[in-house]
Amino acid sequence: MTKTGAQVIWEVLAKEGVEIVFGYPGGAVLPTYDALLDSSIHHVRVRHEQGAAHMADGYARASGRVGVAMATSGPGATNLVTGIATAMMDSSPIVCITGQVNSGVIGTDAFQETDLTGVTLPITKHNYLVTSADELGPVLREAFYVARSGRPGPVLVDITKDAQNGKTEWVWDDRPVRLPGYQPDLRALPEEYQRAAELINNARCPVILAGQGVIMSGAMDILREFVDMTNIPVAETLLGIGGLPASHPLNLGMMGMHGEVWVNNAIQEADLLLAFGMRFDDRVTGTLSTYAPNAAKIHIDIDPSEINKVVRVDVGIVGDLRETLEILMPAIERGDRNGWVDHILEQKSEAAERDIVGQPEGGQLYAAHVINDLWKYTNGEALIVTDVGQHQMWTAQYYRPDKPRHLITSGGLGTMGFGLPASIGAKMACPDEEVWLIVGDGGFQMTASELATCRQEGVKVNIALINNGYLGMVRQWQEFFYDRRYAGTPNVNPDFVKLVEAHGLTGLRCTERGQAESLIQQARETEGTVLIEFQVVQEDNVYPMVPAGAKLNVMIRRPEPNPELASEV
Repeated sequence: MTKTGAQVIWEVLAKEGVEIVFGYPGGAVLPTYDALLDSSIHHVRVRHEQGAAHMADGYARASGRVGVAMATSGPGATNLVTGIATAMMDSSPIVCITGQVNSGVIGTDAFQETDLTGVTLPITKHNYLVTSADELGPVLREAFYVARSGRPGPVLVDITKDAQNGKTEWVWDDRPVRLPGYQPDLRALPEEYQRAAELINNARCPVILAGQGVIMSGAMDILREFVDMTNIPVAETLLGIGGLPASHPLNLGMMGMHGEVWVNNAIQEADLLLAFGMRFDDRVTGTLSTYAPNAAKIHIDIDPSEINKVVRVDVGIVGDLRETLEILMPAIERGDRNGWVDHILEQKSEAAERDIVGQPEGGQLYAAHVINDLWKYTNGEALIVTDVGQHQMWTAQYYRPDKPRHLITSGGLGTMGFGLPASIGAKMACPDEEVWLIVGDGGFQMTASELATCRQEGVKVNIALINNGYLGMVRQWQEFFYDRRYAGTPNVNPDFVKLVEAHGLTGLRCTERGQAESLIQQARETEGTVLIEFQVVQEDNVYPMVPAGAKLNVMIRRPEPNPELASEV
């Protein structure tokens, strides 16, 4: 059947199960937007192309499906770059479709021409330049296959205008996509499983390091079975939160630079680390030369390039985590490691004495209190999206989800401005979920224009804006390491309530902790997007903190409470 390339684009998307596309039109992609009117796919017109990429990313993380973003050539396409890099660092499956100038003028510096495949080569799993309508169907199918298979990631398809306008004989081919050069052998050798089982069975002080791979492989149930059988405690990476329910007695919490004291100590004292679907990011390890010095290390990851990339391991098994654990489980013995677990929990109990949630408020509103209250009043069941900064780390510490895909955040790239568009994408992926965005006053302003998208789409996102008047995490580093020389970090902010109301949405303000419960409940009950501005203590810090270049268990900790004030609590 004869179709235009533009028609093929929408038909392939529909066949791939795409229901929503986040995009922004422009000259080089106009043929595709014209064909959109004959498609059943819902298009969300964003206010900035960066928002489109983050919405597609949030959609993918919340649903496990491929998210799709669309933009025109030149500046439209380059505005996607930060969102593509964010997805690449966090292994998020998105497909970005961009218009390109006519193939005959490529290389002539035509109006709004940019070599986008060259620009995005380092930040995509794969990318394509399509110059013929005949190529479009097969290339788009490959793009979705590559994005979702193996270690997921972003794929870019750049399509010239003449390819969109061109005619082709096209019929959907539902045969499986086969790429001969993209068929890695993920089978581990039997002796690798045997060696791993021996190390696990003989370990007295082991710790599981659970990363996002637990969630992406669907290994939550078998991880829990493994933990219950072996009695091995679990530390989570930031993106691994939710892989094991937070309420599980062997879930220790988050590791790393702002991880819990007892977690980092346990890693440093362990005799075996089991790295499940994580990549030993520098924010997790501290200085490598002193990382877990007495521990043997087992690393299971679907990406062969991650094995021995950062940390040398004793056993490296390449494969899907769920399938690998299913093979490994029969060789694993039940473990009695109560003494080791009790040792860790004793440190947790001691650290609780410094926890800010248990300290007096002194009439002030602390961000950690706000997030702990949000967890309490939503019963820990909300789907949480964060931006990047201090609020992100407080959220990881104090909002404790029991479900996977219920904490969505930019980990590897640490992208400010991610939060609002990602929360829109997450809500549109999971319309029945209660979605809360926790965001700082700095990052919020980077993509605040997407409030208009909330209004346009009738999206219900509740926003907890943590306003401390600073770029808080940068200010914290300036306090600790630059003698409180606050260069470039104080914010001159708008009236956030009025800003939200100007978009036809609801704005609320909280200045005292006693107001939090009623305002949170009001936000939950109000139709449409609601923002609560929490005016919190300006110079509070995230504790603990591992300074750059320090051992993982050498942490700056919150000062001990004043006994006289503590007696008033």
